[in-house]
Amino acid sequence: MTATATAAARPAPKTAAPREAIKEPSMVKQKEMIAGNYEKLATAKAMGRKVASTFVPGNLNELIMCFDLVNNLPEINAIQNGLRKKSGQLIVEAEKRGQSEDVCTYVKSDLGMLAKGNIGPDGRPIPSPDVLLLSYTGCFTFMKWFELLREQYKCETVMLHVPYEGEGKVTENMRAYIVKQLREDVIPTLERVSGVKFDIDRLREYLRESARAEEDLVWTLESAKHKPSPIDAYFGGVYYIGPIFTAFRGTPDATEYYRLLRQEVQQRLDAGQGPVTPEGELSKEKYRLVVEGPPNYTSFRDFWKMFYDEGAVVVASTYTKVGGTYDLGFRHDPDHPLESLAEYCLGCYTNRNLPGRIDMIEKYLNEYEADGLLVNSIKSCNSFSAGQLLMLREIERRTGKPAAFIETDLVDPRYFSPANVKNRLESYFQMVEQKRRGAGVAAAAAVH
Repeated sequence: MTATATAAARPAPKTAAPREAIKEPSMVKQKEMIAGNYEKLATAKAMGRKVASTFVPGNLNELIMCFDLVNNLPEINAIQNGLRKKSGQLIVEAEKRGQSEDVCTYVKSDLGMLAKGNIGPDGRPIPSPDVLLLSYTGCFTFMKWFELLREQYKCETVMLHVPYEGEGKVTENMRAYIVKQLREDVIPTLERVSGVKFDIDRLREYLRESARAEEDLVWTLESAKHKPSPIDAYFGGVYYIGPIFTAFRGTPDATEYYRLLRQEVQQRLDAGQGPVTPEGELSKEKYRLVVEGPPNYTSFRDFWKMFYDEGAVVVASTYTKVGGTYDLGFRHDPDHPLESLAEYCLGCYTNRNLPGRIDMIEKYLNEYEADGLLVNSIKSCNSFSAGQLLMLREIERRTGKPAAFIETDLVDPRYFSPANVKNRLESYFQMVEQKRRGAGVAAAAAVH
């Protein structure tokens, strides 16, 4: 028998199945909540319910619920398709139909999904919206995105224009401008589309529920100030912000989710444990980082692994503020409902100017005792990527801590290069080590 024949006769080695990701109870609950919202969307027309499509930053979920509308968020569909590794083919489909390579890949994933029958991430059709509701909070792409969707769906469109924080602060005129739009444009449109009369007391109750959840979210994010940090505020943070940034803020489900999450994190704090990764608890925290920019979703688990394999924990991130800067003190206020919605929209991260973003990152580096800043620059997201190199250099100048730059994309698998990202991360961690050694030498010299 030849060597080739012998090899052919041997049973093929078994390929190890991918290890199932470890999930905490709160993550399981969140998964059930997401599935429940997709169930509502899939059955909306049969149940006689109207559908609103809106975006994450500055979304008016509490107001939408006042009109019994089911909330569909296109970015979340793109993220879910990215996590399920479906977004690549959808993006190619959109490009075949004329979309540029430089267009936001959330947009192309959504348009590609629409072109292929609008089958959602869970495999069931997403209904056409009855109203497109845009809260404009610093991302110009959102406006063009909704223009394209309006051409397809031929439905009502209403825009809430949110003034940009060019001077780095909110003024009373800004708040009043938004409240006027809510009263005169947004609420009347939603009443007309839904057939439901606006009830401000109902809104107040939803806002009261939101504030409860926001307290526990902030407590969770700030737990990362401990050493070791019991959470990862970037990769784990993607899960932590999910309910409050989307179709669940203002619901008892969200309040329960954050109560459960806080309980889990408190248990890890009490035990002196690090964050839970897809492969189990991180046993040793070696590096503490602040990260600017969104993550890559098509290779999310592999991306995260590059960090926890090195003992790197993200203790604060700007991405977890894209749907609200609650850790800077904002809470939805049921006593001032419309003004509270206005304040919320104004404070979203993408609506803040570059000096404000730099101040926020510097605050995180100092308060969370981080070793340095890492920027994940997203190829197709101008709202985040514009100005990031300037921000990086200014943070290095102010803090003296090392900063680094990697590049990926949101949900386009073509722009995630594992070898390149891994090499840059390893080089960065070497920079951190050198900085530590230099600080140690300087401290020893000062003693003598």
